[in-house]
Amino acid sequence: MQNSATVTNRPAPTYRQSARLRDVRYDVRGPILTEAMRLEAEGHDILRLNLGNMRPFGLDARPEIVEAVARDLGDGQAYSDSRGIPVAREAVAEHYRRCGIDQISAEDVFLGNGVSELITLVLQALVNPGDEILVPAPDYPTWTGAVNLTGGVPVHYLADEDNGWNPSLEDIESKVTPRTKALVLINPNNPTGAVYSEETVRGMADIARRHGLVLLSDEIYEELVFGDAVHHHAALAAGSDVLCLTFGGLSKAYRVCGYRAGWVAATGPLDHAADLLEGITLLSNMRVCPNVPGQFAIPVALAAGTPGSALPADVVDPGGRLESQLAMASDALNAIPGVSCVPPRGALYCFPRIDREMYGIDDDEEFVLDLLRSEHVLVTHGTGFNWPEPDHFRIVCLPEAGVLERAIASIGDYLARRRLRVAA
Repeated sequence: MQNSATVTNRPAPTYRQSARLRDVRYDVRGPILTEAMRLEAEGHDILRLNLGNMRPFGLDARPEIVEAVARDLGDGQAYSDSRGIPVAREAVAEHYRRCGIDQISAEDVFLGNGVSELITLVLQALVNPGDEILVPAPDYPTWTGAVNLTGGVPVHYLADEDNGWNPSLEDIESKVTPRTKALVLINPNNPTGAVYSEETVRGMADIARRHGLVLLSDEIYEELVFGDAVHHHAALAAGSDVLCLTFGGLSKAYRVCGYRAGWVAATGPLDHAADLLEGITLLSNMRVCPNVPGQFAIPVALAAGTPGSALPADVVDPGGRLESQLAMASDALNAIPGVSCVPPRGALYCFPRIDREMYGIDDDEEFVLDLLRSEHVLVTHGTGFNWPEPDHFRIVCLPEAGVLERAIASIGDYLARRRLRVAA
């Protein structure tokens, strides 16, 4: 029998997270959200402008999409093909064929539990330890985190705030090395709201072509473009000689974040990518399959506005609400002294710059924590998106106009008080 005294006297073990998590961060749901939840537990109402989560702000899916899931819920009890149900994969392929990307079939499409899962899955299949992946700064932080998780090295290239937040092609080119494996673009962009010009997209595809890189194109916001902005698919610029993996899904434009209905579509020289695609298939098999009920929404949603569909194209931005709120938010932010915001042309966000000297900001995480405690408004600090300087923050523009206007006024009031403290 084991000596109980020996067991009792043994020092308690310390259980630590894997070393590969050392450089993995996701500050959109990090310590600042924990503080917001603590304040909510104390009875404070917190306006959460940190997540692009549609339904809490009254942006429901069209009934036809919800009904499609409910109608087939019984069939959703079973596993599907690990790549996703064929009818949904064919709907994704047809969507891209309508966009002019002709050489694509259902066999080139993998469904997943949102784009976030597929980013991690694809990078696990692609990246060896030490491989470099070119990632924008600022970025959606899952990209940097997932590269780090694989043992790869995220190399950040700068977007140009003075050029509508389009990436700097010169900076990208200067950061390509023999270890560079892939180039990530996020268009329309989270967090900046940029919609890249055709020249930028073609330039990025040309860099991938010259250096033999995989083009990883995050286009989850492709339907959310406003005014005269035009979304340009990277796969079109990549053509037949650049391997392009395009990520998309229903979460944002079709307002079903919780359905986790995303996809990645492969185009280009697929005969040269057979081994990589086999690796993606292997990892798809290991997770068994995507969430099945959410997949039933894909064919209905992607038929919107097409001939023979009963679902009109206004599913994306009913009444122009998102477009008007983005415009109002950027105008209101630009009216605050020491704050400047490039007007977003797509997606759901503003990414304003703040005058650090005027407001005494050395740590942008401390700034947004102080704002949260003072005004009960939750935003995300810019360095959480791998922007190199603590001089930006992201605001989600989903609340109705009156609520959003009051929130930005509260930010302005807070900054005015902070400015007085700095001047004193």
